[in-house]
Amino acid sequence: MDRLAAYDMFVQVARSGSFSGAARRLGLAPQAITRGIAGLEEHLGIRLFQRSTRAVALTAEGAGLLPRIERLLDDLAESERSAAGMLVEPQGELAITAPVAFGQRHVVPVVSELLSLHPGLDVRLMLIDRNVRLIEEGIDVAVRIGALEDSALRARRIGAVREVIVGSPAYLARQGVPARGEDLGSHELIASTGPRGGREWRIVGVSSRTGPRRRLRINSVDGAIAAAEAGVGLANFLSYQVADALAAGRLVEVLRPEPVEPIPVNLVFDPARATSAGTRAFIEAMVRRASRGGWG
Repeated sequence: MDRLAAYDMFVQVARSGSFSGAARRLGLAPQAITRGIAGLEEHLGIRLFQRSTRAVALTAEGAGLLPRIERLLDDLAESERSAAGMLVEPQGELAITAPVAFGQRHVVPVVSELLSLHPGLDVRLMLIDRNVRLIEEGIDVAVRIGALEDSALRARRIGAVREVIVGSPAYLARQGVPARGEDLGSHELIASTGPRGGREWRIVGVSSRTGPRRRLRINSVDGAIAAAEAGVGLANFLSYQVADALAAGRLVEVLRPEPVEPIPVNLVFDPARATSAGTRAFIEAMVRRASRGGWG
């Protein structure tokens, strides 16, 4: 059995929803598609499709395998074009993940620019405040903020952000401006229940835990920013999350340490995707945005 041909049959059946539709797309007899899929299922030891007299649907195993096979075939086609000396234009699907607030502020504008420049490119963007598994979830590039774990993935540092402690002008007028890290114990604090929720507030060399005066816990960065602007208390964010509120004067930074300890911003990707035209275009566009934005 030609394994690549069988994988192509698998993708076409999944996209068309029928064996006959895949046969028309590939210019083959329906019986050839049936034999190819049966041989592939036997080789893999799983069922890829649920068949009925009216429809063909992916099984759970087939649905999990499909994005990986699509990427494999896309990579093969792109490698062949590169080997032939062709100028590779970004095309096909590029899957990206990033933290929600960072993605809204910095990734969405870059994606919009890339889509306008490259008509053959499609983007699947997952904005979520957790680190997703790139290979398992079919992700090409991930934005990671903070120290990286050791892995077989490649990373390119594109910039840095920092921690900031902020409060509204009204809150600071009412409660006073903390002068030292120890002063946080007498203030009302807003705590996150997200990935950074359990971390200490490390300010001016003092480790201050958000414990005794934690008046509000909230699982949304936007919600925590709104609460801080409303004067509920002091809150700890990353600089990009409150850049607009600081610039507009809705929040004021307190206890800013010198020197500022940078928190790295990296783009992480599978080494096998490093030569992808879409991956390269996204990385370079993010590098340019970081440089223009002052955090590169």
